[in-house]
Amino acid sequence: MEQPIVQNLILIFKVKGFVKILWRFSWKAAMWFFIVSFLSVIFFRWVPIPITPLMLIRCVEQKMDEKEMKLNKEWVPLEEIAPNLQLAVVCSEDQNFLKHNGFDFEAIEKAIEYNETHKKTRGASTISQQTAKNVFLWQGRSFIRKGFEVYFTFLIETFWSKERIMEVYLNVIEMGDGIYGAQAASKKNFKKDAQYLSKLEAATIAAVLPNPIRFNAGNPSGYVQKRRAWIMNQMVFWGGVLKYNEEPLKVKPKRNRK
Repeated sequence: MEQPIVQNLILIFKVKGFVKILWRFSWKAAMWFFIVSFLSVIFFRWVPIPITPLMLIRCVEQKMDEKEMKLNKEWVPLEEIAPNLQLAVVCSEDQNFLKHNGFDFEAIEKAIEYNETHKKTRGASTISQQTAKNVFLWQGRSFIRKGFEVYFTFLIETFWSKERIMEVYLNVIEMGDGIYGAQAASKKNFKKDAQYLSKLEAATIAAVLPNPIRFNAGNPSGYVQKRRAWIMNQMVFWGGVLKYNEEPLKVKPKRNRK
């Protein structure tokens, strides 16, 4: 009778010891994650992003499909990216970019209401969220990845300026098959540097962002042309320029949110 009791006690102590080790490991892992993530955000406040998880994933996908590996990117400072493109992506992707702190709760609420009654879902990711996801995370829709996205969005909104978020966004975002960033997209589609993009060209690039693999800025489809016209119209309501240090103008409600 005593032997089973002793065995149960030994088992209990072993379980407690395992839980204690697991807790200690989890706590240390969490501490290291917070330290590394914090330092990474501070580091990339000034340093160009060399490569992103999405770029690596696309390269692996191309290799597995036995296709030519494409990785066309070229980092340029924000001053060398046309103001037209900066305004175009705000009008297209996130018209409250200058006002929110990383999350557009009004857009999130509208997206939830829309998705409840439509099969094709609509997102409400801000430029800040897209930047955090592209630089620090993998693609996906899991709650875990979304939680990390919220965390990194909070960090970059805290330690980066809006100009820096825009600069990183326009240098790392996917803009075509194997094409990343404004400079690479501009040279590929319009044979010029990003700082010389016209209003029409900038709006065309912004129009393909919802699906840059499917749509082509160099050969815009009817859908892209229609979307481009709407973006250009919004740019007029904004006054034709994005002023980071001023209260943005009130524009017409945005449709077809990504």
